[in-house]
This record gives sequence, C-alpha cells and structure tokens, in this order.
Amino acid sequence: MDTTTTTPAPVTTTAPQSAPPEAVRLTEGAIRQVKEVIKAQGFEGYFFSIRVVPAGCSGLGYDLNLVKESKAGDSVWEQDGVKLATDSMSAQYLAGTEIDYVSAITGSGFKFNNPNAKSSCGCGTSFTT
Repeated sequence: MDTTTTTPAPVTTTAPQSAPPEAVRLTEGAIRQVKEVIKAQGFEGYFFSIRVVPAGCSGLGYDLNLVKESKAGDSVWEQDGVKLATDSMSAQYLAGTEIDYVSAITGSGFKFNNPNAKSSCGCGTSFTT
C-alpha cells in the first residue's frame, strides 16, 4: 500500500485584483461610459487598458483601449465591474490619477486629473511630468 501523500499545486489565477491606493481610479461617469461601450461593442470580459505613450507637443499622452487580454507584466484590477490594466512604465505616470467622462456642448471624452502632470499642451491632449 502506498502511504505517500501529495500536496496539490497552488492554483494561479489571472483574475483582476483590487487596485492599490496609488493606482488609477475611474469616476462613476467614466465607469458608466466604459460599460456602455463594452456592451454596445460586444466586448464583455475585455480589459480597459490605460497607458501613457509618447505623444503630442508636451511629450506624453494617454492611450485608452478595450483589449481582450492584458499583456504579460501588466497590473490588473477591477473597479465596479470594469477590468482595468496598465503596464509598469505607465503606472509611474498614472499614480493617483482620476479619470472622468465629461459631456459638453463642445464634445465628450475622458478627462484626466493627473497629479503627476506638471504642464499640458494648449489642447490638453498631452502632458509633461
């Protein structure tokens, strides 16, 4: 009779974690807008990817996308039913950022309240730190 026991391997998961306190936070309006787009486009289960990329006259810009899978090394978390992802380079520029969705006569879009941005260009699409 075999008396050896085996310990089951630890279960790994790719489920979104809670956002650390220094992470990006979406307002209720932004959450609502992301959920509406996900539903309208049939992108249930996708991640809302938030990245900082070289752009504009000030040097850095925001890149928002809905992606089926997060990239290797991404930080992933969930906020009010929306799965979020960002890379470590972007995270340093986004720490503490609040993203809102605003609608006005002149247009609608996501607005970033980024405490790390020292200045932005006149049109507001790029920033410096």
